[in-house]
Amino acid sequence: MVVSTPQDSPRHSGQSQAGPPEHRQPVTAPAPAPRLAAPLLGPGDPPPATTLNPDAGGPLLLVCDHASRAIPKAMGDLGLPEEQLCRHIAYDIGAAEVTRRLAARFGATAVLSGFSRLVIDPNRALEDPTAIPVVSDDVVIPGNRALDADEQARRVEALFHPYHAAVAAALSDIRGRGQVPVVVSVHSFTPAMRGVARPWHIGVLWDNDPRLPVPLIEALKADGRWCVGDNQPYSGRGTLGGTVETHATPAGYPNVLLEVRQDLIATPEGADLWAQVIGDVLEPLLDLPSLATIHHYPRA
Repeated sequence: MVVSTPQDSPRHSGQSQAGPPEHRQPVTAPAPAPRLAAPLLGPGDPPPATTLNPDAGGPLLLVCDHASRAIPKAMGDLGLPEEQLCRHIAYDIGAAEVTRRLAARFGATAVLSGFSRLVIDPNRALEDPTAIPVVSDDVVIPGNRALDADEQARRVEALFHPYHAAVAAALSDIRGRGQVPVVVSVHSFTPAMRGVARPWHIGVLWDNDPRLPVPLIEALKADGRWCVGDNQPYSGRGTLGGTVETHATPAGYPNVLLEVRQDLIATPEGADLWAQVIGDVLEPLLDLPSLATIHHYPRA
């Protein structure tokens, strides 16, 4: 008979001893401490969103998704020279200036983004690969290459979610006053794309809700001075994940996305003119009874 000595027994040799199920204990290593990412925004950075006229009394809400070319100081310049950060790839040139002037004219609430769309685009669904672009208009963005999940999440939490929370809060305030929000999103587009000139002065983008865009197009064309794009230079049909599609369309709020050509609003004088043009056609339309109702239009 072989008698096992203590040093030969499973308990002392490092081998496991099964024993009855009720006596088994799972062996787990201590969980690693979570890695704490450094805050993305610091004291010298603008806020992720700015809300103008938060106590406005009317139903109009202006949103400007690409208002700023600012990049958080912690991210440097994303590896880009200054001349690229002044181009349309970083922000919608002139859109913020037009939005601010419209907000002043109507005394309306406006929500403007505080960061460049090169950091993260608030007018994209998060699953869209262009939400954090690696290439924009043939320009490689070095600071966006090979991002890990932690860095992507840091941008989402610091910038994307707060911007959309500001839009949602503004809409909630309007609804709290018993009004139906009328959402106007202001963007700008380049005079040419890939060498092809774009003739439109302004584009009106919309999906299936005609209440605001159709009379806007008619009024702009009736002016006689402008080449007006109906879902040009981009289309609003069937788009997903943008600010309008996230906040206005599912709720049944009347909405429209305006694209003004950048060379027309790159100066204060141009922004003044186009805020007046848009304001003059928009003002009488805000009294349309159809805009005071919630209506869900089926999407194609």
